[in-house]
Amino acid sequence: MVFKVRVVPNAGRRLVKENSAGTLKVYLAKPAIEGKANKELISALADYFGVKKYLISIIKGEKARDKLVRISE
Repeated sequence: MVFKVRVVPNAGRRLVKENSAGTLKVYLAKPAIEGKANKELISALADYFGVKKYLISIIKGEKARDKLVRISE
């Protein structure tokens, strides 16, 4: 499953919201420094979907707020 994610780093909280367009908006507490926000994003999505973290990968946008994320089966 592949989907678009909009990330808001350094938000002070960790929250996953689904937009009306079918994309996810993820608020992260960690800053976007040295990949900390990406690691927290993977952890937040794993909790949200109830899957293991190793099944989630960022396909596109590692250094951008808009990302393309894949969950393997």
